[in-house]
Amino acid sequence: MRSASPLVTAVRKGRPGRAVVELDGEVWRTMPVEVIVRAGLAEGVLIDRERARAVRRELRRVGAFAAAGKALRFHELSAQHLDAALSRARVAPRDRASTLETLERAGLVSDQRVSLARARALAERGAGDAAIRDDLRKRGIAPELVVSAIAVLEPEPERATRIATKRGRSPATWRYLVRKGFGEDSIEAALDAVASDR
Repeated sequence: MRSASPLVTAVRKGRPGRAVVELDGEVWRTMPVEVIVRAGLAEGVLIDRERARAVRRELRRVGAFAAAGKALRFHELSAQHLDAALSRARVAPRDRASTLETLERAGLVSDQRVSLARARALAERGAGDAAIRDDLRKRGIAPELVVSAIAVLEPEPERATRIATKRGRSPATWRYLVRKGFGEDSIEAALDAVASDR
């Protein structure tokens, strides 16, 4: 004969943001208050199979958001990089997708914002369009967002001219600009502009 479902006999305050749940007079576990509320745990509630599933589901959901918060703590990530971070944290694919969707809908994860900020930062550090394009592509940014991020930057020939003006017109400057991801046309225009200024 199957045993009866355990009964929640107490829910009491634990550490900040957490509470202790007792089943049949014994401590069962400590969990986030949010899980307790969303799973409908309260004194007198039976923990049947469906309620136990709800608790597990809510624990996974809260765990996924905690992992996302940890990944986003120091800097913004593209959706693809956040998905990879959640995967490394062993968040299940379904929970990763749900977490990403919620964070994107709330505006906390935005590939557009990441692409614009990253493109500006790289341009300020002297990167050419090809280097910026490659960096954004590696971050999983959609091609159309890459194009629009580069479009708002100062034109590449002007950035190249500023660098060439500082470094002077020389083969070393040419090689430097190539390494930094500038296009051949931009490099030629920059070096010609430096030569005409002298």
